[in-house]
Amino acid sequence: MHKINTSILYSGQEKILLAVDCIIFGFDSHKLKLLLFKRKVEPLKGEWSLIGSFVNNQQTLQDAAKEILYKSTGLSNVYLDELKTYSKLDRDPGERVISVAYFSLIRINEFDIENVEKYDAHWFDFDNIPNLILDHNEMVKDAISKLRSKAIYQPIGFELLPEKFTIPQLQILYECVYQQKLDDRNFRKKILSFDILTKTTEKDKSGSKKGAFLYMFDNEKYKEFVAKGNNFEL
Repeated sequence: MHKINTSILYSGQEKILLAVDCIIFGFDSHKLKLLLFKRKVEPLKGEWSLIGSFVNNQQTLQDAAKEILYKSTGLSNVYLDELKTYSKLDRDPGERVISVAYFSLIRINEFDIENVEKYDAHWFDFDNIPNLILDHNEMVKDAISKLRSKAIYQPIGFELLPEKFTIPQLQILYECVYQQKLDDRNFRKKILSFDILTKTTEKDKSGSKKGAFLYMFDNEKYKEFVAKGNNFEL
């Protein structure tokens, strides 16, 4: 097979830097958080940034995102969804850089919280995020919007809760995602109407003497629910 001389074929073409940025949301049973670190290179060195860096020629975007996340925070085995490509001409004052953003929502207590601090990374409450470099604030805004859209069609909340949970605990999670208070009675009525939860005989009495019944997510009922064309819009 004749080998093509790509150096000639692509001669005269401009080279553009490619980066990946990871928007990692975390839930700690009470609040939604965002993982950030201080940028380690100029320009804007020392400013708060999403977890990101450049992609090398031997990596796929997905592999680069996972490697950068691990090297910058110590987090591994994090499932990443591709969000969007950001390519404004002036988005980076240092050079022409195109960035592909990825996002994830994880249960913080499944990971070593203190470990990320060793990497100079830090969890910020979602309602107390500092101003971020470049267009990273826009990325966060787009990611939370995508997360909310995803929550309508997928039961994203259940993987962030214990195997057995109360309706109020589930409500807290959805309030964190939507960043608004939901009516207690309407939420309970709506979520139970989906018929994807199994009520146990156990109670969580940490909040009151009376306690609240614990529920479990039923994956088979969920599949039937979705197969009928239903969604989780609250």
